Amino acid sequence: MLAGGCSSGKKAFERGDYYDAVLQAVNRLRQKPDHKKSIEVLKLSYMAAVEYLENDAQNQITSNANFKWRNAVSNYEKINNLYEQIRTSPGALKIVPNPVNRYKELTELKQKAADETYEAGIQYMMKNTRQDAKQAYFLFTEANGYSPGYREAIEMRDQAKFNATLRVVVEPMLDNSYGWDFESAVFGARLNEFVKFYTPDQAQRDSLKRIDQFLRVSFNGYQESRPNVTKRSESYADSVKTGEKTVGGQKVPVYQKVSGQATIYEKTITSRGSVRLEVVDAQSRAKISSDEVVTNEAWRDSWAQCGGDARAIPQGIKRLCEKREPYMERNFLLNQVKRELDNKLANTLSNFYAQY
Repeated sequence: MLAGGCSSGKKAFERGDYYDAVLQAVNRLRQKPDHKKSIEVLKLSYMAAVEYLENDAQNQITSNANFKWRNAVSNYEKINNLYEQIRTSPGALKIVPNPVNRYKELTELKQKAADETYEAGIQYMMKNTRQDAKQAYFLFTEANGYSPGYREAIEMRDQAKFNATLRVVVEPMLDNSYGWDFESAVFGARLNEFVKFYTPDQAQRDSLKRIDQFLRVSFNGYQESRPNVTKRSESYADSVKTGEKTVGGQKVPVYQKVSGQATIYEKTITSRGSVRLEVVDAQSRAKISSDEVVTNEAWRDSWAQCGGDARAIPQGIKRLCEKREPYMERNFLLNQVKRELDNKLANTLSNFYAQY
């Protein structure tokens, strides 16, 4: 961003990107109104950019290209953007005192673009597939953006969204000895706008005429190991200053060799939890996906026993020697595994339904 902010736009001009060259020059002049290179680039690029965008828009209009009005609108919006950028840059306004705009022309073009995208949306809706309904949704949204309230764009957009939405009923999870429920993780997963989860009660209450998939989450199990303690012995040696003596009229330090020992213990408890995630086609009852979501967690802590001269023992080991044998907090790993399974389950669902 800093590099772009300091650019005069000369390189963009040289490669024929006049629009970007103008933007860079204007931004530079907003910071430094007397920047010579930017002044030069703006003089050379502005009318070239307007003429290119204008000509391209007219060529689009006279062609038989799909979405020609949309493309023309894009070009005219760029001309208006240059107009607004120059007006808010005193340095640029000195160079181009009368920037042009196409607001009047844009109003008519947007109306035609709205009609164009609306009719394209109708064509996609007539194909009567979920994927085509998604395209129709975006086209009706675009049509309404060009001309708010255009015809039945809002109603058609909502209908397209309804047709495009994948309806998934989440089956109740069987009870388990830990009382784990993954409903909050499932319904809290970040899904794209064309996927919706229902409980069986919600599906019945909404009188769903079409169910696309069933989703099942089953608890596989949880295991926790017994505490495992390992130990290792370390020896330490050092020289410590114990005083001073005078040698040849000068004081020199006196050192003493010291040694110490430590037995370092580490206690570890491991755990593993898993759930099975299955997605089933509502019509054929065939399995679409079956994944095991697994998490492995561990708790570990250390303590030590020290001997010998404490002055030889590193500070970190001394702190371990001050500790007693640690004990894991009750249900620590159980709760940690549940949290991680929730997170992984939600991420798995988000990734799987991203394709829909």
